[in-house]
Amino acid sequence: MTQEREKLFDQFPPVSTEEWRAKVEADLKGAPFDKKLVWRTNEGFNVQPMYRAEDTANLETTDSLPGEYPFVRGTRTNNDWLPRQEIIADSAEEANKKALDVLGKGIVSLGFKAKEATAEEIKTLLSGIDLEKTEVNFTCCPRKAIQLANALAEVLKAEGKEKQFKGSIDFNPFKKALKHGVAFPGDIAQMGADMIAAVKDVPGVKVLAVDSVMLSNAGAYIYQELGYALAWGAEWLTLLTEKGLSVDEIASRVKFNMGVSSNFFMELAKFRSARMLWAQIVKQYNPASDDACKQTVHAVTSRFNQTIYDAHVNLLRSQTECMSAALAGVDSITVTPFDVPYKVPDDFSERIARNQQFLLKEESHLDKVVDPAGGSYYVETLTVAIAREAWKLFLEVEDKGGFLACVNDGTVQAAIREASAKRHTDVARRKEILLGTNQYPNINETAAQKIETTGCGCGCHHHDKEEETCGNGGLPTERAASDFEALRLATEAASNRPKVFMLTIGNLAMRLARAQFSTNFFGCAGYEIIDNLGFETVEQGVDAALAKGADVVVLCSSDDEYATLAPEAFKYLDGRAEFVVAGAPACTDDLKAQGIENFVHVRCNVLETLQAFNAKLLK
Repeated sequence: MTQEREKLFDQFPPVSTEEWRAKVEADLKGAPFDKKLVWRTNEGFNVQPMYRAEDTANLETTDSLPGEYPFVRGTRTNNDWLPRQEIIADSAEEANKKALDVLGKGIVSLGFKAKEATAEEIKTLLSGIDLEKTEVNFTCCPRKAIQLANALAEVLKAEGKEKQFKGSIDFNPFKKALKHGVAFPGDIAQMGADMIAAVKDVPGVKVLAVDSVMLSNAGAYIYQELGYALAWGAEWLTLLTEKGLSVDEIASRVKFNMGVSSNFFMELAKFRSARMLWAQIVKQYNPASDDACKQTVHAVTSRFNQTIYDAHVNLLRSQTECMSAALAGVDSITVTPFDVPYKVPDDFSERIARNQQFLLKEESHLDKVVDPAGGSYYVETLTVAIAREAWKLFLEVEDKGGFLACVNDGTVQAAIREASAKRHTDVARRKEILLGTNQYPNINETAAQKIETTGCGCGCHHHDKEEETCGNGGLPTERAASDFEALRLATEAASNRPKVFMLTIGNLAMRLARAQFSTNFFGCAGYEIIDNLGFETVEQGVDAALAKGADVVVLCSSDDEYATLAPEAFKYLDGRAEFVVAGAPACTDDLKAQGIENFVHVRCNVLETLQAFNAKLLK
């Protein structure tokens, strides 16, 4: 059998990259290879249509094993990540009750929002929880973090459980400056040192947060989140080594809370890059053990790309995101419930969010294989490419004085605002697709009735009272879909819902394709769409449109036929409704000279076009 297989494979001679490329170029029939098939990413590098063994031949990332420095393939020899659920309740008693409930439903990591940060509250929150089997994480106001750390240590030592505890306290004094453009009013280095001192007898608790999920949710590109996260972590190392602490005791207390978007392979590669680069940064401080170079990462699925309309599509997005993080070997994951953009999550959406992880664990068995992407020509190349771009940004931050300096002077926030604005423009032009929002909308869906008040719009739902407004100097809070959602909500609020009539005529294939395109286009504003099979004359089509009370008449035909049909239809309509040509025909300039102003096509800014129609049509 072996010999037969060898003979079979002998029938297929090796094919070089040059031969593959020649074949592809022949199939392209003169179209440029680089323009048609090479993808320029937002991360600053190109992605090729194919990768081969030679692309990874000189990459050092392929030499290590899981659990080996620089940990590109993982910090562990297993992939058993911890599913986490965030718990926000009005009281410690309610939070504990909910925690015990979800622990019985498969959750092994808890995220508590601590309000009072007292020993009594901590004791109540931890009541009945098996600390040997459960990771417990706390968030609180940064000004209360030291109080919380002392309270936690006090409770654990009183119960003799300080060695059992595993979890974190999210001490993030950079949050105020990032969110509001206002520097934290305290000595961050001293507070960090005090945090470590407070939990010196609790080795399993991380107390120095790198919350780059804030950047991801603000619209940062992947390389930006990674580059700034590394600079953030390095800032902790710099501040606290200057306080006399060893790199080993500092690094062992750092926890990265990172976002994860729907760019599947890019996000997978990002986490691999993060471990590799963080290990190299820590190594420069000469730790006593390579264990200090291990990065602890908690992944949180994105809020930036969640939508209010067609909200169940959020489940597909977060499932992809969760899968990226799981395959990348993160330590724990929070799946953001699908209804977060418009309400406080309820029991149903939280159950679904839990089950999304359990599907990947218990049915897909993603926890059974460590770094399954290791050795993939594509993923290994992405890992290095993202690492290079993130490292460039890291060095830029260091040259400007470090992360704290760049946050306090607004450099980081400004860069993220620019990225967010670019992404919003890409969404407006459909270069970045949000299914159900800027492409293939459910045109008959309404959403105003389901939206609850959610604070300042950043989606966190649980602000400190003094931080309920988002400042102009902080990170942006608008999700990618927010502009289109405002458009549709305006349509819902109007006394009239505009009607868009598809005047289909001429070439069958072209009129159907353009009617479908136009339906998706105007559906993004929530307009009523009236489609048709076709008309023999433009007069018949216009008369039918007016009989239906159409506010907009869209001529759907072929480019060749527009030269005749468009002027005829425009003249016969005579201003009784808005007239639109579906496409960008060669005769566009001639049509414009005859008074036709509206054209919809793939190069349109969909958002701006629909905003202009809303201004004309809504009452």
